[in-house]
Amino acid sequence: MSTHINAKDGDIAESVLLPGDPLRAKFIAEHFLQNPVCYNEVRGMYGFTGTYKGQKVSVQGTGMGQPSLSIYVNELFRFYNVQKAIRVGTCGAVRRDIALRDVLLAQGACSDSALNTYRFEGMHYAPIADFSLLNTAWTRAKEMGLNAKAGLCVSSDNFYDDKEKWKLWAEYGALGIEMEAAELYTLAAKFSRKALAILTVSDHILLGGETSAEERQTSFTDMITLALDTITGCN
Repeated sequence: MSTHINAKDGDIAESVLLPGDPLRAKFIAEHFLQNPVCYNEVRGMYGFTGTYKGQKVSVQGTGMGQPSLSIYVNELFRFYNVQKAIRVGTCGAVRRDIALRDVLLAQGACSDSALNTYRFEGMHYAPIADFSLLNTAWTRAKEMGLNAKAGLCVSSDNFYDDKEKWKLWAEYGALGIEMEAAELYTLAAKFSRKALAILTVSDHILLGGETSAEERQTSFTDMITLALDTITGCN
């Protein structure tokens, strides 16, 4: 029985977008979905279901960080038969060839989190995206004219990185730092589901600079269109 999502059977679609911010979930539902219905308000973590280009789609807030996302994704997979999940969020870039507002498709997700250390008892698991979703997103991003890059992201538990560990991640090819994708990919593998993280670069950790609120809004809407087209197979 679900503890944190107060939805009935059939309320949630098999395809779900996962923003961290519940207010972004509300924004997506109100601006991108037709006839959205709110199915969850527990702890203020909004969830909505509507249609996109005739297909049923849900959007569920997950909160910040892997432990919070883990709660909601576990319940979506275990109790509501969600088959495809795309995280839509922001990240900080750590390479010179990546610019603000670029879209990153997380092919794989490194992490400094203890979740998989505990889960795999010291063994090292490599969380990766579903290839079919990744390939669809890559193709659609090019059709939309977006400056998209695919590669490694890092899901860190530490938002304020005083030790600047991002420099080591960057040395080994990471594109950006975020906080949730590794757990999403791990749970998708466990439950044999499909998952992808699509990220908009909102700030540049290496070069400095960040997008304005208005710029983030514009970039965010491009990313949401890409995610919805990807998860429904529409263009």
